[in-house]
Amino acid sequence: MFNSIVIMLGVGVLVGILGAILGIGGGMIITPVLTLGMGLDIKYAIGASLIAVIATSSGATIAYLRDNVLNLRVAMFLEIATSVGAIVGALLTGVLNPIFLYILFGFLLFFSGANMVRKLWGKNSDQITHTDDKLAKDLRLSGSYYDKNLHKEIDYGVTNVPTGFGIMFGAGVASGLLGIGSGAFKVIAMDTFMKMPLKPSSSTSNLMMGVTAAASATIYFFNGSILPQIAVPLALGIIVGAAIGSRVMQIMPTRLMRIIFIPILLYLGLQMILKGFGVTI
Repeated sequence: MFNSIVIMLGVGVLVGILGAILGIGGGMIITPVLTLGMGLDIKYAIGASLIAVIATSSGATIAYLRDNVLNLRVAMFLEIATSVGAIVGALLTGVLNPIFLYILFGFLLFFSGANMVRKLWGKNSDQITHTDDKLAKDLRLSGSYYDKNLHKEIDYGVTNVPTGFGIMFGAGVASGLLGIGSGAFKVIAMDTFMKMPLKPSSSTSNLMMGVTAAASATIYFFNGSILPQIAVPLALGIIVGAAIGSRVMQIMPTRLMRIIFIPILLYLGLQMILKGFGVTI
């Protein structure tokens, strides 16, 4: 029991740091550790992953709100698409063949990973968009943040809002239908398609994924799929890790963030495509 608590605390710190920096929930780390390493049933692993998402979001969002890094208007606008999509996805369970979605979103992750590689190699790898499209102007979605690595205020615009909204709706459908997290999709919708800088994209994703996970976690709590002996030490470790990660992210070069994020996107994309063909890794 003591060893399990120590492992959960350690895993939680690691997941919290990565989650806060990249804007992802950490299920790709937690689920294998709990199922393969500790022999836990998958439903309890999913319940623990949802608690991990909420803990990461809570720990990181406080710092990002205080330092004005995340874009609250973008978060609330895109959350509408994610929430509606998740409800539609849940309603389509048993009706729609999930194979198509696994393959489609797997290739979307690959495309986003390739786009990040292009940004790394390009001369203007992180050129900031200063012009808004019409919908972004109407909703006042543009923002600014102080980059502690560059030591200057960054003003940015938001473009391709309908495309970003559509991707978030699709990610919500996939989340509700396939039972997957959508943190990576949130980041790529903002970074790749809406042309937001990576740091506001990651921090905004942290807020959004906590809101999304809270609804699902309620269901898992009432059906007994959340084990306190697993969830509590995991959440405590994650809160500590998220507090560290939210500070590290703000001083980290954007280029390094992309270098860390690219293999994760490619791994998740490969995992989803193979799952669409019936292969699990």
